[in-house]
Amino acid sequence: MKLLNTLALCCSALLLVLSISSCQAPPDLASAAVSKPLVKGPGLKEEEVSHATYQVSKPLVKDLTINDEYVCQIRAIQHIEIRSLERGYLENVLVDEGQAVSEGQLLFQIKPSVYQADVQKSEAEVELSQIELENNQALVERDIISATEAAMSAAKLAKVKAELELAKTHLGFTEIRAPFDGLIGRFGDIRLGSLLEENQLLTTLSDTHRLWVYFNVPEAIYLDYMKNKRKGGSQKVKLELANKEIYPETGTIETIHSDFNSTSGNIAFRAAFNNPRALLRYGQTGKILWPKKISQAVIVPQKSTFEILDKRFIFVVDKAGVIHEREIKVAREEPHVYVVSSGISPDEMYLLERQNKLDKGDKISYKLIDPKSAMESLELYAE
Repeated sequence: MKLLNTLALCCSALLLVLSISSCQAPPDLASAAVSKPLVKGPGLKEEEVSHATYQVSKPLVKDLTINDEYVCQIRAIQHIEIRSLERGYLENVLVDEGQAVSEGQLLFQIKPSVYQADVQKSEAEVELSQIELENNQALVERDIISATEAAMSAAKLAKVKAELELAKTHLGFTEIRAPFDGLIGRFGDIRLGSLLEENQLLTTLSDTHRLWVYFNVPEAIYLDYMKNKRKGGSQKVKLELANKEIYPETGTIETIHSDFNSTSGNIAFRAAFNNPRALLRYGQTGKILWPKKISQAVIVPQKSTFEILDKRFIFVVDKAGVIHEREIKVAREEPHVYVVSSGISPDEMYLLERQNKLDKGDKISYKLIDPKSAMESLELYAE
């Protein structure tokens, strides 16, 4: 009995101790929970930035030759309309649209029957007047008629001879020939057998051996051109065709129109191009490429910049690795790069590729990339 009571007391004491220990958290676990929160705050970004190494570079500085581009229209130096000079039926069409023809080549034939008859009539009148004049001159020598009558016969002969030349001219107009070498244009509203009216349009003829190319230039470019022109030398230009290929012949600026367009503020320039392969045609379009030299141009990749409210910025990195936001002025946009007029100097470093996790004021570890190497692979554009 005593043994049972002792066991009961031991069990009660053990249960009491376990109950008290379960109500209290271990002091070291509680303090650890307070000092080490489960979620890390903004310090995670700073730690990530401090451990990464970012590529930076300096602007590439070099002399550039770039092209100003102007939409242009191509015109033949000689481009005329071929029209009928006489009324009549179109008897022969001896050429086709787009055909190359030579000077003097017969193009169209108007039925000449009426005009041939006029020539024959005039020839007969000339012959008759000639006989009449010879007869009167013989009568004058025998004092049968006065010299005045013989003079009148001579005047009549001169008149019918003039009429004969006019009839031959009209007959000649029934043959329409090419006045110069060129290409036949599109036919007008004519077909074989059509009744042509005087001055009716038949087709056009263009001499494409040498062509004029017209393009409009802003006033500022005009002033620069005039200033450089005084130094001597002609300005050479290139022509980009509609398929983006560069025409093999180089053109020369020959003349400028007399006045500016009051609406656009531009003035028309004219360049001349030889066309030995007959590739260019009247009415084509393209782009004039006017080369301009820029000395010591400052160049940065487009992908290194970003835009805010129509302004362009770049991240400049100082020697301590601190990022600064800098606005730049773009003088010219070329494929994959910007030519910068202000905002960054050739000795300053910039972040080669902008990172969204970086912002101005951040301090980074960086690796300097040679400017030429940085420009070797530029496939990304700026934002």
